[in-house]
Amino acid sequence: MIKELVQQLTKKYGTERKALIPILQGIIEKERYLSQEAMTEVARALDISGAEVFGTASFYSFLDTKHRGKYIIRVCQTIVCDMQGKKEVVEALEGALGIKMGETTSDGMFSLLPTNCLGWCAESPAMLINDEVYTKVTPDKAREIIKSYKLKQ
Repeated sequence: MIKELVQQLTKKYGTERKALIPILQGIIEKERYLSQEAMTEVARALDISGAEVFGTASFYSFLDTKHRGKYIIRVCQTIVCDMQGKKEVVEALEGALGIKMGETTSDGMFSLLPTNCLGWCAESPAMLINDEVYTKVTPDKAREIIKSYKLKQ
């Protein structure tokens, strides 16, 4: 399955070094993370080292190299969000989910991760759940957001 996906992505983006990130993003879109097998296939397809693929994948916070939950919650960790109450928001998220930052719930539904700037400093603190942006997050708002996701299950 991974081999076929990498073949599809190289047909779309090519096999030059510049195709690496779009291919990795394509795998994330389909598989939700980059497995060792996927990174090895990409290295073969682009004729680059596995270390280069892993180095690129591990550098970017949105290119997960570990299996994550169905809902990936990324909390902005900039100083602006810190100044606007991010610490309290994280504590509310950890309490609502029963996990700490960097962990995934035992049911595999949620992962809570720090991330660099989301680009919403004017409306901080900000967080992202998969592709959905939440701004001006308060502890109460964070708990309500988590509650709404739990109801979707």
